[in-house]
Amino acid sequence: MIPITPSIALPESEIEETFIRSPGPGGQHVNKTESAVQLRFNARKSASLSNAVYLRLKTLAGRRMTGSGVMVITANRFRSQERNRADALDRLIDLIRRAAVAPKPRRATKPTQGSKRRHLDSKRQRGDIKKGRGKPGPQD
Repeated sequence: MIPITPSIALPESEIEETFIRSPGPGGQHVNKTESAVQLRFNARKSASLSNAVYLRLKTLAGRRMTGSGVMVITANRFRSQERNRADALDRLIDLIRRAAVAPKPRRATKPTQGSKRRHLDSKRQRGDIKKGRGKPGPQD
């Protein structure tokens, strides 16, 4: 079990890792080794995630989640396979932790009487300034 939060833990059987060749420079060795990691996690069918956490995870994941609810994380930042595995797992854990936090509900507020009065006073003052910019009339 991989602990995410005190209430969420993922079984290792739900995470599938495949190793692919890493892009970029690296000489002769890079063409022979598969050091990049592609981590797949089916968030929709996971028993450890609630529906609310799944929906928040879906918005956080963006393009990393397929239409069927499978998260795909590719890690190729490091040269070694082990460090890339740890990096991909850390990124998955971080995404699920952020999705587990429920957003604080917004409470509608009204402007105070004083702020309304200050707003109207400033508008009136600005209008008086603009009125004073006109051409002088016959009485001026």
